[in-house]
Amino acid sequence: MDLHLDQITHRYDGAPVLDGIDLHIPTGRIVCLVGPSGCGKSTLLRLVGGLERPSEGDIRQIGTPPDGCLNPLTYVFQDFALLPWRTVAGNIALVLEDHGLPKSRIDAVITDVLARTNLSDFRDALPKQLSGGMKQRVAIARALAVEPAVLLMDEPLSALDSQTRELLMEDLVGLWTRQAFTAVYVTHNLDEAVRLGHRIVLLSRRPGRIRDIVEIDTDLADRRAGQADLEEKRAHLWSLMRDEARAADAELVTHG
Repeated sequence: MDLHLDQITHRYDGAPVLDGIDLHIPTGRIVCLVGPSGCGKSTLLRLVGGLERPSEGDIRQIGTPPDGCLNPLTYVFQDFALLPWRTVAGNIALVLEDHGLPKSRIDAVITDVLARTNLSDFRDALPKQLSGGMKQRVAIARALAVEPAVLLMDEPLSALDSQTRELLMEDLVGLWTRQAFTAVYVTHNLDEAVRLGHRIVLLSRRPGRIRDIVEIDTDLADRRAGQADLEEKRAHLWSLMRDEARAADAELVTHG
């Protein structure tokens, strides 16, 4: 299922946040949204997910969700959003329980997504027993359990240390390589964007407008940190973003 964003403009209390966003999110591709702090990345993700309606413009879903899809647009949050009193399996079951599925089907789905995210040995663990990286794997497994058409990922690795972030990037690459999924991935980290994104959309300072779209054709499984062509694309994005990032930082400090 493709998403088409046509002239998306959004305001809060009359103040412009996003202005004239035209964007195509193709099936089976990861589209990363980057830009300086406060440029409207997360706001755009909320609009795509239907949590808010744009002030102007249309967001269209083209095509049909995959077979077995229970929730076409599914979030993966920065803070994991796990229920502390439920086990790993119980947290995944939460998104399946209101769909009238038999217990045998729920158990089969849980077993499948745990295997896909390397969590089979942690089925009965509670969140307090897991590291940050493991908690995020559970959140990803829970999202995959509903067979989404599009994953909406809001800075999913930003709360993790650098080693864990690297491991999770490898996990996401492995998941996509085994079964290509569609994702809109918000990040402030350009290294993540060039490692995971097929299309990187750079937004300007508020009101967010598209400054550039960078396509990366290298297969996800073949990308490595420090790779010359990826470093070139990262440097290009940073050259466009540097001054605005500095200005946004100064603005946040001034009003903080």
